[in-house]
Amino acid sequence: MYKVSIIVPMYNVENYLKDCLNSILNQTIGFENLEVIIVDDNSTDKSFEIAKEFSDKYENVALLKTEKNTGVAGHARNIGLEHVHGEYIMFTDADDFYSLDACETLYNFIKEKDADFVTANYKNADEDGKEWEQPIFSQEKYDTFLLDSYDYINSFFVLNSSVCNKIFNAEFVKKNELRFLEGVPAEDAFFSYSSMMCASKIYYNKSVIYFYRVRNASKTLSVSWNCSKNYFENINSAYKSIYNKFLENDRLDYYRFFYAKSMTYMLYKFIDSVSLTEEEKIEVLSEMRWFYKLSSELDVPACQKSLSLIINKIVSGEYKDVIDICGVISDIRKYMSKEDREKMSKPTTEFYKEMLK
Repeated sequence: MYKVSIIVPMYNVENYLKDCLNSILNQTIGFENLEVIIVDDNSTDKSFEIAKEFSDKYENVALLKTEKNTGVAGHARNIGLEHVHGEYIMFTDADDFYSLDACETLYNFIKEKDADFVTANYKNADEDGKEWEQPIFSQEKYDTFLLDSYDYINSFFVLNSSVCNKIFNAEFVKKNELRFLEGVPAEDAFFSYSSMMCASKIYYNKSVIYFYRVRNASKTLSVSWNCSKNYFENINSAYKSIYNKFLENDRLDYYRFFYAKSMTYMLYKFIDSVSLTEEEKIEVLSEMRWFYKLSSELDVPACQKSLSLIINKIVSGEYKDVIDICGVISDIRKYMSKEDREKMSKPTTEFYKEMLK
């Protein structure tokens, strides 16, 4: 049995795939101890050919393919889960890369702690792979510790929704039949928080083990913000599934904090999007009205006064007013730095503390 199985979904990443796979190939744990499962989502560039070079050369590298392009990673990751033989499971996106001791660090740590899964620290990197100076989680503020799902500040903050900075016990995943949502964004949030609600022991490790490549970072607005109506329809479906999962597990206490973050995130996705017509914007607001009504039902205020005004008008159905207000905020954000825009799009730790009162 391999020590770790690493699942790598990919689609059109020819410029980054070799960096990703080489970061796995050169792991200090020894490549022979790893199983790599690459799942191609019907790439149209040279990604499949590059991956095939690795699978032809190494017997512990499997190359699979989805039946048709799905556009998101959930289906590919589920295919990967059906083929794992390792004691533990890790995930990486094909345009990102690991620190060279990532697998050894997490494997030894999860074995030592006998945890269901471990989440760790990570850094952003430029499109050319240059690491950003500061990790996502302050290593001075957040030391290695046992997470508590009823700790809505420290534990909540470091238990982010990504699966790429985590390692999971394969038996834990199998026993609880954990799977990703398919065909929608936020599939990893569903998996991560479903795992949290099943787990009896979760640890945070402050070591930086993963590097998230911020593509198009130099552009004024990220390409990912130019979201189509189809994106908002799919994220709406995903958020319903996540809400229902928390509801089924009687964990709306925790969901309130996830909701606070998601509500802010979605509002700024809507504000920054330039791909929607006015008619489509009205349709999106109408379809997601149920989501914004939760602000009052769960007693989760908006983290900024301007967002409170927007939410109130969405709930009351004043959609054209919402569009006008969002247009003003969007114009302002175009002149802000990327760092300031990102900071504005997230609730502060102080905001979460206020929610406890």
